[in-house]
Amino acid sequence: MTSVRYRRVLLKLSGEVLAGKQGFGIEPPVMAEVADQIQEITELDVQVGIVIGGGNIFRGLAASQLGMDRATADYMGMLATLINAMALQDCLEKKGVPTRVMTAINVQEVAEPYIRRRAIRHLEKGRVVILAAGTGNPFFTTDTAASLRAVEIGAEVILKATKVDGVYTADPEKDSSAELLKRISFRDVLTRGLRVMDATAISLCMENDLPIIVFKLGERGNMRKALIGDDIGTLVGSREP
Repeated sequence: MTSVRYRRVLLKLSGEVLAGKQGFGIEPPVMAEVADQIQEITELDVQVGIVIGGGNIFRGLAASQLGMDRATADYMGMLATLINAMALQDCLEKKGVPTRVMTAINVQEVAEPYIRRRAIRHLEKGRVVILAAGTGNPFFTTDTAASLRAVEIGAEVILKATKVDGVYTADPEKDSSAELLKRISFRDVLTRGLRVMDATAISLCMENDLPIIVFKLGERGNMRKALIGDDIGTLVGSREP
């Protein structure tokens, strides 16, 4: 059996990843590819929690900047994450992966309420747990929700899936001189203002010594490589390189 470095992980997926090249909504082939990679790591006997964003459907912060009440906009964003969670659940279960959706806001007809002990029990039984609706509170991002839930469920690492292959010194799509950082400390991320996760999320990880692996989701097998300890993406941790 393949040896893995982590036995319980929290996967952070942005909603934008699910939109694919169309840029909005859910692109079924992209969803299927994401589900394939999740299935691949569950076959390594890894317990998987997932926090998913909703930016492919609705972005609360963007709507508030256009005049909508921020709290209302954020609650709408939480509902968007629930739509994505249900879609991912359907895709995973069609592949035979047992899955539960748990939500931080009460929508009992379609998902279980998030209860920490119940979430851990689902993980122990080998179910993928998709944690929707962020923290359940406005003014907090799904990055913060990912860090919070990871700490709560005792995850050993956060896998941050992105469109690029790690953390760069600048935006690689805008700056050709941007350099990939293979390892960086939490404190350096904060002081340099690097866009890994928001400051609240990074601070929570730093306080709890919870590492983050930032990797490119679009390349098949990367999720598995991150778990078995291959040199992939960027490791964000407590110590300097």
